[in-house]
Amino acid sequence: MTDLRETAEEIHEQFAEQVDGLTVEEIEERLDTLVNDYRVPLDEATRSVESTYLEKAGMDREELGGGGNETVEVGTIDEDEQWVDVRAKVVELWEPRSESIAQVGLLGDESGTVKFVAFRTSDLPELEEGTVYALGNVVTDEYEGRYSVKLNRTTSITELDEEIEVGDGAVEVTGALVDIQSGSGLIKRCPEEGCTRVLQNGRCSEHGEVEGEFDLRIKGVLDDGDEIHEVIFGEEATEELTGISLAEAKEMAMDALDTTVVADEMRGTVLGRYYRVTGPELGRYVLADEVEELTGPVDAESTLIRARSI
Repeated sequence: MTDLRETAEEIHEQFAEQVDGLTVEEIEERLDTLVNDYRVPLDEATRSVESTYLEKAGMDREELGGGGNETVEVGTIDEDEQWVDVRAKVVELWEPRSESIAQVGLLGDESGTVKFVAFRTSDLPELEEGTVYALGNVVTDEYEGRYSVKLNRTTSITELDEEIEVGDGAVEVTGALVDIQSGSGLIKRCPEEGCTRVLQNGRCSEHGEVEGEFDLRIKGVLDDGDEIHEVIFGEEATEELTGISLAEAKEMAMDALDTTVVADEMRGTVLGRYYRVTGPELGRYVLADEVEELTGPVDAESTLIRARSI
């Protein structure tokens, strides 16, 4: 008997009396969709399916001996593949670039903003720009240190009659670039739709062995003399910082038959130089939206004044 079948039978035992007509096959199909289509871990999928039947049964989760999703501020999201609830305003909607995506845009609350994606197969009600919602059971995702949330067919959407003041979440850090961490330079990402994970030895942690797509990034460490700040520079910021384009990086790697030469070249170009970086702080990283090269160490008092003005 498979794990999905066993789990479906356990859930059926919990809810068979409370939910009329509930079958093991129905539960197993829901679990299979989450685990195999959405790549959700089985324990998270189990909690999601239980939540569906809790609502139908008019029960609360305490009766099952567990707790529901944590309600988080969008600016504090700093883990991948977590199931959470958020209360946020739809700040902006964008034109989807793929037919598989129903809506894409920006959610915001007092802590900052986060991108959201709703897939067409989820068949969810459309969100309206400027409206505040309680969104239950969304999944976090990460790309270049930037986190987003995915709405799925288990996501609950409740319009709220309230206003939220959206913060920008931006910080400013300065210092000497003293280290370029592993995973920098010319990297490959998973090409599967909706997945942007960096490949390790040609493998994606979710989709296995794939033919990756090249990208540039720097995971750097700025030292201001008092503390260090970990910063992620995406492709555009990396090219601005190093003068090396993605095409040039691929050519360098091809000539040397080794992708590590790109990161080595970058180290020789930028290590020891001083920078001012502005961008959102997500988890341990500051994401470089704006980068300014400095001539040397920055006066602490002037830095504090500038930081307060952001």
